[in-house]
Amino acid sequence: MSKSDPGRKVVADNRSAGHNYFLFDRFEAGLVLTGTEVKAAREGKVQLKDAYAEVVGTEAWLVNAHISHYSHGNRENHDPVRRRKLLLHRAEIDKLIGKTREKGLALIPTKMYLKEGRIKCELALGRGKKLYDKRQAEAKRTADAEARAAIRRSMK
Repeated sequence: MSKSDPGRKVVADNRSAGHNYFLFDRFEAGLVLTGTEVKAAREGKVQLKDAYAEVVGTEAWLVNAHISHYSHGNRENHDPVRRRKLLLHRAEIDKLIGKTREKGLALIPTKMYLKEGRIKCELALGRGKKLYDKRQAEAKRTADAEARAAIRRSMK
């Protein structure tokens, strides 16, 4: 889906996921949220930095995602870091069970967005990067930026 899709508004983006993990398959999941969580998410008060997803039994859960309190909420406001159920098809959950049992694979939320009025979460299977992998990726990114700058200078 393109970034300019009119029916999609990104609420939260986990940019550190690409830095800390090699990301593979991606899945789109719905979320079971309370009313104040939806209102706070629409305001963009979502943090996915330390969040992860896990499959327990036959259900998938989003853990450690922080959705701040809704500013106009009352005493019935939600707990900011509660576990939230992910809505996935049975076949997707079965696939995730097999993949997450593999050594070193984790289920990482990469984005949370509004799609046609509903809040969705993009999940990616990822394998943790070692420190030398992160350094290598940074060196490649720097070299690419320098090469693009050199090409721009030579075209002038």
